[in-house]
Amino acid sequence: MSLIVSTDGTFPEITSKWLVLVDFWAEWCGPCQMMLPRLTELASQVDGKAVIAKHDVDSDPTIPSQMRIMSIPTMILFKDGQPVEKWVGAQDVATLSTAIAKHA
Repeated sequence: MSLIVSTDGTFPEITSKWLVLVDFWAEWCGPCQMMLPRLTELASQVDGKAVIAKHDVDSDPTIPSQMRIMSIPTMILFKDGQPVEKWVGAQDVATLSTAIAKHA
């Protein structure tokens, strides 16, 4: 599965049903750009177990504001609509994959 795009409008539906890792990012953010190939790799590893979504904090700022996202990249793992894990800053694939496996 490829990465999906989360918006302020689709976020509640995307995170309500599955195990979903949401990457809060922005185009101008260097560490966010570093995460893109890692998240693409992660998406192929966890296909069928979790969904990987990217949420642009500049074009869709309401949800990041509600979630009190202060630094990017911030990644939050949601299970059935509830946040269960959170990371701030670039992460390696193994860290994220382990967390997904723990909650799958």
